[in-house]
Amino acid sequence: QVQLVESGGGLVQAGGSLRLSCAASGGTFSEYAMAWYRQGPGKEREPVATISWSGHATDYRVSESGRFTISRDNDKNTVYLQIDNLKPEDTALYYCAAGSTGWDLHELENWGQGTLVNVTS
Repeated sequence: QVQLVESGGGLVQAGGSLRLSCAASGGTFSEYAMAWYRQGPGKEREPVATISWSGHATDYRVSESGRFTISRDNDKNTVYLQIDNLKPEDTALYYCAAGSTGWDLHELENWGQGTLVNVTS
């Protein structure tokens, strides 16, 4: 198992940029596929982006996905989510998740507590 702690959220103006971080401890981080999910007010948790163990394969799950960039630094046991041109609809609790066998939802074994992103107009 790996423990995940998200950070970097906050109150942000629309049009700005934000980089979320997810620090992992325990387990072997480089062996985990990683994912970012988010849950907006009154909504179900939805995938935002995923990244493979190597970091060479990524998948973006949201519309206008060009505003999102997922990356990882295995040396720092950290995965990042860069969000550019923030919009109010990006407001959500953002979760980091890890899967030892893949990045599909059923494979994500570990979840962080989330970091809140609140985007204002």
